[in-house]
Amino acid sequence: MLDIDINRESLCCDGVSRRDFLRVGSLSAVGLTLPGLLAWEKAHADTPQSAKPKAKNVLLVYLGGGLTHHDTFDPKPDAPQEIRGKYGVIPCGISGVRFSDKMKEMAKITNLFALCRGQVVGSDHHETAAQWMLTGNYGVMQGGDYPSIGSIVNHETKPLNTLPPYVAIPRNHSFTWELGKAAWLGERYESFKAGSVGDKNWQVPNLSLLADVPQERLSRRQNMLKAIDGLAKRLESSDAVSSMDTFYQRASQMILTPDARQAFDLSKESEKTQERYGKDYWGRQALLARRLVESGVRFVMLNQGGWDHHANIFPSCDNALPALDRSLAALLQDMNERGLLQETLVAVYGDFGRTSKINKDNGRDHWGNAGVMLFAGAGVRGGQVISTTDDRGEYVTERPVRPPEVAATIYHALGINYEKLLYTPQSRPVPILPECEPLKELWG
Repeated sequence: MLDIDINRESLCCDGVSRRDFLRVGSLSAVGLTLPGLLAWEKAHADTPQSAKPKAKNVLLVYLGGGLTHHDTFDPKPDAPQEIRGKYGVIPCGISGVRFSDKMKEMAKITNLFALCRGQVVGSDHHETAAQWMLTGNYGVMQGGDYPSIGSIVNHETKPLNTLPPYVAIPRNHSFTWELGKAAWLGERYESFKAGSVGDKNWQVPNLSLLADVPQERLSRRQNMLKAIDGLAKRLESSDAVSSMDTFYQRASQMILTPDARQAFDLSKESEKTQERYGKDYWGRQALLARRLVESGVRFVMLNQGGWDHHANIFPSCDNALPALDRSLAALLQDMNERGLLQETLVAVYGDFGRTSKINKDNGRDHWGNAGVMLFAGAGVRGGQVISTTDDRGEYVTERPVRPPEVAATIYHALGINYEKLLYTPQSRPVPILPECEPLKELWG
């Protein structure tokens, strides 16, 4: 419904055709006038619908709260003590580049990823920065937020099998409210929440039902839902009903398909592999992410938060950084050994970086002017560093990379035309992204 060619006639819910809608100039509600839209069409008339995909899947490791770049991948050992912090530095596989000594495992495998020291978000506010990084769009449009990157991927690509095309581990990112949702695309493009895999008695939501309910009974339930849904469609044609129909179809397929259930079953992994990732919360999440990518989930968002260290940053990072280092290195190595990196783009980033100067509470505060990001797989040239920051790690001095460019990079890897216009339920045309370019240096 939302992905319709501009020249195609379609009626809005109030009976006004899209052609009439354009004629009366109502596009200004989303920042597009009729002349502007026509100019857009002309400028993009020869744009191919999609580039040749470099990736089949995407794994986004989201470090909510804002990873400290000074104490990980962009240390400043020559800066004053109140900036460089307490950690030392170690060499890595890239000549002249040093990492924090807490990133020992990642320093050994720099050939597998590209490091970008140029993240510039432009906001020091968690919810704002996270929403920008998870959608690639600034601000909000009339009627609500922009759809998340994962939801757009879900909308623009076909599912590879019966598994949900978009899975969040353990759930969508959130602070005071849930971020990175499908917004006006509708619930059918929302993420499937895998739940807290690190919990002792973790079970995948909606899949544990199978052990207690015979398949015959499940089939009867499915037929009953179809009958109810058919009645609802006759009574009211709505996107909400259609979205629920899609949800029930996928849910029943997952429950009835052994392959889908096994994708979430960590007990299928050897003891050696589980130890490699770590049997803690971090390791189990990363291992589940790999299993889902391997099973054909298009977009996996792995939320590894807890990086908002306004106070006592070093006691917290003494525990958190080694776990991140181990699980992330194991994830990239394991995916490489299994051949998954060839067809999967892995992106690692968070809200923003942290302030250079350690504050009075021995912490680092929000900083939207500099941060680090990692990219791997799908042909990305590993062993390179893109962008540089100043000698205090406060500002990007070369090649800043902003949220729209990050999203464009992901879409580019999947062959999604991010210049395309989609339509809201009110028939307002909205480009997937503002005008931008992907981080093409990754493949240079």
